[in-house]
Amino acid sequence: MPASHSTLRQALVIWLYVAALMHLLGGVTLTWAGHSGLFDDYLLTLEQAFWATDVAPAAARAQQVWWVALFGATLQSYSLYMLALVHIGNRLKRAMPWGWLIAGIVLWAPQDMLVSAQARVWSHLWLDSLALLALLPPLFWLYRHDRRTSP
Repeated sequence: MPASHSTLRQALVIWLYVAALMHLLGGVTLTWAGHSGLFDDYLLTLEQAFWATDVAPAAARAQQVWWVALFGATLQSYSLYMLALVHIGNRLKRAMPWGWLIAGIVLWAPQDMLVSAQARVWSHLWLDSLALLALLPPLFWLYRHDRRTSP
């Protein structure tokens, strides 16, 4: 394998490790910082998508914080699976772990984007698009590279 391919491969793997760790940090933050005010602007955009009034009832806000916390816990779990697959792909230098990560993202993204568009929560479409751009190109490169170089 040329040195440039080896260097690029390692840089992409590090990028994916960082992305997985950012998912973990984001998940912890979502779970435990809901009542801190950190997400007030975000929660307001969600409320405006579902409530005709300027301000949703307090019970609705409490429920939103609860849902965000549950999503955060799910994201933490997902990030550990992502870390494991990145580690396995890096160690084994096989295409399969990269393929599973691609499959998970391709399963998630269109559904998340459709549900977000139906609710007119455009910030999710932007965030999903950034995630796709940040994750899919390195994963496809690693998939193709490791498929060619594995025995």
